[in-house]
Amino acid sequence: MAKKQKPKPKSPALDPAALARIATALERLAPPPPPAASLAKGEAFVWHADEGRLESVTKVNRLDLALLQGVERQRESLLDNTRRFAKGLPANNALLWGARGMGKSSLVKAVHGAVNKETKGALALVEIHREDIPTLPRVLAVLRRSGRRCILFCDDLSFDGQDAAYKSLKAVLEGGIEGRPDNVIFYATSNRRHLMPRDMIDNERATAIHGGEAIEEKVSLSDRFGLWLGFHACDQDTFFAMIEGYAAAYGLRVPAEQLHKEAVEWSVSRGSRSGRVAWQFIQDLAGRLGTKLG
Repeated sequence: MAKKQKPKPKSPALDPAALARIATALERLAPPPPPAASLAKGEAFVWHADEGRLESVTKVNRLDLALLQGVERQRESLLDNTRRFAKGLPANNALLWGARGMGKSSLVKAVHGAVNKETKGALALVEIHREDIPTLPRVLAVLRRSGRRCILFCDDLSFDGQDAAYKSLKAVLEGGIEGRPDNVIFYATSNRRHLMPRDMIDNERATAIHGGEAIEEKVSLSDRFGLWLGFHACDQDTFFAMIEGYAAAYGLRVPAEQLHKEAVEWSVSRGSRSGRVAWQFIQDLAGRLGTKLG
């Protein structure tokens, strides 16, 4: 004789009020992301790819253009290019490449500030991080809709190994169906002239059926930048000019002989001379003198 199955216990009814309280508590624990910043307001923005939005930057970390020493030719070229773009005239994407610490990213931010000082609100500076390059089409769509003229800026741009993001960058800069929007220009800094390490290019030559075509594929990325600006390690006279310029601008009253002596000792301890090393020395000097910078 088959056993009589016991009826399954009924699940207790859920109280709608309790569910509402739980939902409210969860929303407090995980608040919604802040709304996207409007490009019409503000001077600089950062692209958050994971949320698909722009965040306004209240204060841009930059130096005055006149304080950048040893890069006069690069400064004038980038300033002229940016002024033309701000006026709606033809201008080129720019690649600032070369030695570390020689003011590549500082120059981009300083030029943006200088042009906006000449014409208030002329340009928005939008920073995109290197790891977010695959989302370029999304951010360009946002910038295109805004209509405001924008410098899209990527600091320390480079590609390694099997990274294929460079192909999407090529298409966006010039070769795609839509191409770069008329109201956007792309500025990038890199320690590498062709944005890729030499061994990566050599490996492509070794494995490709036609080595020349492989090299062309890699080098053609940097060719998308019409303006190339090279930055090279500075000599001692240029290093002293940087130090003296900073000291004068911030009122650090130290005899020139003493200033040079301490600057040399600082650069020797760091093993290099560059704009970054000069600025770090000035920060140390100002701290010892009890002087605030800013």
